[in-house]
Amino acid sequence: MLDLTKKPYQLTKEQIKLLQVKIKSMTLNEKIGQLFFVIGQDDEQVDIAEFIKTYRPGGMMYRPASAEKMKRQLTTAQEASDIPLFFSANLESGGNGIITEGTWFGMPMQIAATNDSEHAYELGNVAGYEAAQVGCNMSFSPIVDIDMNFRNPITNTRTFGSDQECVIEMATAQIKGLEKNGILPVIKHFPGDGVDERDQHLLSTVNSLTADEWMNSYGKIYQTFIDQGITSIMIGHILQPAWERKLSPGLKDSELRPASASKRLIEGLLRDELGFNGLAITDATPMIGYNSILPREELLPATINAGIDMILFNKNIDEDYTFIKKAIENGTLKLERVEEAVLRILATKMSNGLFERKLAETLELHTMEHAEKAAAVAKKSVTLVKDRDQLLPLTVDRYPRIRMVVLGDSDDGGFKEGGKVSDIFLQQLQDLGFEVTLYDRQHLDFHEIFEEGVAEMKEKFDLALYIANIETASNQTTTRLDWIHLMAADAPWFMKAIPTIFVSTANPYHLFDIPAVSTYINTYTGNKASIDAVIRKMIGSEAFEGMSPVDPFCGDFTAKL
Repeated sequence: MLDLTKKPYQLTKEQIKLLQVKIKSMTLNEKIGQLFFVIGQDDEQVDIAEFIKTYRPGGMMYRPASAEKMKRQLTTAQEASDIPLFFSANLESGGNGIITEGTWFGMPMQIAATNDSEHAYELGNVAGYEAAQVGCNMSFSPIVDIDMNFRNPITNTRTFGSDQECVIEMATAQIKGLEKNGILPVIKHFPGDGVDERDQHLLSTVNSLTADEWMNSYGKIYQTFIDQGITSIMIGHILQPAWERKLSPGLKDSELRPASASKRLIEGLLRDELGFNGLAITDATPMIGYNSILPREELLPATINAGIDMILFNKNIDEDYTFIKKAIENGTLKLERVEEAVLRILATKMSNGLFERKLAETLELHTMEHAEKAAAVAKKSVTLVKDRDQLLPLTVDRYPRIRMVVLGDSDDGGFKEGGKVSDIFLQQLQDLGFEVTLYDRQHLDFHEIFEEGVAEMKEKFDLALYIANIETASNQTTTRLDWIHLMAADAPWFMKAIPTIFVSTANPYHLFDIPAVSTYINTYTGNKASIDAVIRKMIGSEAFEGMSPVDPFCGDFTAKL
């Protein structure tokens, strides 16, 4: 039974009565609209005010645009809506999640590598401030997943690592920073990503822990934040078979459901066992991991019936609204359940002051100040994993000629946080006096590939510097090294004879694919602050301070040699 006098709402009886009166006055279409957290609309393509009046959504999630444009769009939408809208973005690693000028502060794993939760607070504070300046009031973060499986391509540096206590400490601090700026945090992805090695964007993944293992890890994390009064939780397209079977003994494999369609995991585990009274929002419903569960016409109503209150994104918006309306009309989805969800939505908005909130009149981003804070994170987080042959520090006297091989660094793949790193590394090394040659993967030297030996390679360069900028992004099956398939042409076959250093600006687990390399460094983030920091550290002008939040050796003893 929904009790709005308790946390996270703590509303008065008068406030509750106002909401109940409001819901009674709403049309069916208005109630259906509140269930949808739609894709943010572009005012260069859509009349946003007309869109809001037509669909009356409960919230909108935006991908980054310029601050001026974003503020204009959010202002237009909010002014057109009778009920205040949630405006959210993935503020996972900074204000760059909502505006293109925003600060890319650092990936969560980089924050964890500082071993200082003050930096996690500043992650939330910086991202929250920049987002609030343009009218954003919610963040789909922190990520409270545990990076248990190094092969998982979507958790990785988006998490605070593999230690649940670190996850709790860092996420708690990030939440405080967000809330300081009036941003509602949404922790994700219940029942917990990071166990499977697959991406829930592409299929329904499996959290395969036993019920006890789950309670002692993910369960502890969610219980902690529920006890603290977390407002909202994002529900993943992730199965947790052990808990479903514990709640319904004898359940067949074919009857198991991902959390985004499982009443057992939402009403049974999240609400009854863990006591969550707040707002439940699905992860994005265009994902294959969602749509592979059931036909969408059955799935959307099943999601609301499971105890989830809001549906993130839409496919064909008219079709999706019709699916919900038909389910109400034929009794598959009870109106009482819809009204309960709407009551949670409105109560969340009321308890967080959205009915009274005014947009900031000015637009002051303070990006210079925020860049200094990001630089402090980079200084403290870059991690020297190993330097077996003591190749560091780099000096022009020791290694005047450097061959730089850059892996990844592309725009291919799903939504990514950052950009390319090649030019920044190249320019800074050249400015330091090194002669740097960038390996050309597009125009291969077949003589070198098939016939040249060590002596000929030594005539070309004194040190090979590998930079892997293989970012975590949606809809990828892997973030591992993928050498040129012709003879692994760009791989350092010569690493035992010619000094070779490997730097990862993203995925911290590349030693799994290149265990024999002498020197390996993780920066976790490919922003300029981290590149500046790793170069300072490689040339010996600054000490390495980072502490790895995961096992960078991936349990492989050969990587430690």
